[in-house]
Amino acid sequence: MKSDIRYKMKIKRKYFGQILRSQADIVIFETFFAAFGKYDSFFIYSSFSTEARTDLIIGELLRRGKRVYLPRVEGQSMVAVPYFGGSLTEGFNGIPEPEGQAFSGGIDVTVAPLLCVNPRGFRLGYGGGYYDRYLCGKATLKVGLGYGFQIEEFNEEPHDVPLDKYICERGIYDFGE
Repeated sequence: MKSDIRYKMKIKRKYFGQILRSQADIVIFETFFAAFGKYDSFFIYSSFSTEARTDLIIGELLRRGKRVYLPRVEGQSMVAVPYFGGSLTEGFNGIPEPEGQAFSGGIDVTVAPLLCVNPRGFRLGYGGGYYDRYLCGKATLKVGLGYGFQIEEFNEEPHDVPLDKYICERGIYDFGE
């Protein structure tokens, strides 16, 4: 079931028109800063392929002097690495990753990628479980970014960690903090 949903969402994102995608990404950017601009530290994925864009958000966070951390996969774990701008290296599954020492302190907001999110706030990622393992037990505001069509019903599993909020071009879905 989850593999079918993953496939369907990848196809939907692939064929989401470029003009609509660009407009949606601008709305997501504006909504993100209206809701979370007051926070100081952000763990945020570096988008690639057809994911909701984060490069504009990351650039603006850095411009505002916020602390930014990007994910890096190390074995079966994911770590937060401070990011100050500049180049990234190709990492796990071709995803851009930062170099440097991992950070182990608290982070205000964690922004997670997803293929879809269900009405209860559980995200369906790419199947590796990296974000669920990373988020388990962490005191951080958990936010997903994506497009309106990525809301889809599926059954979560006991190890899944729910999001607090989901931002798309339609607005913010609040799953409770």
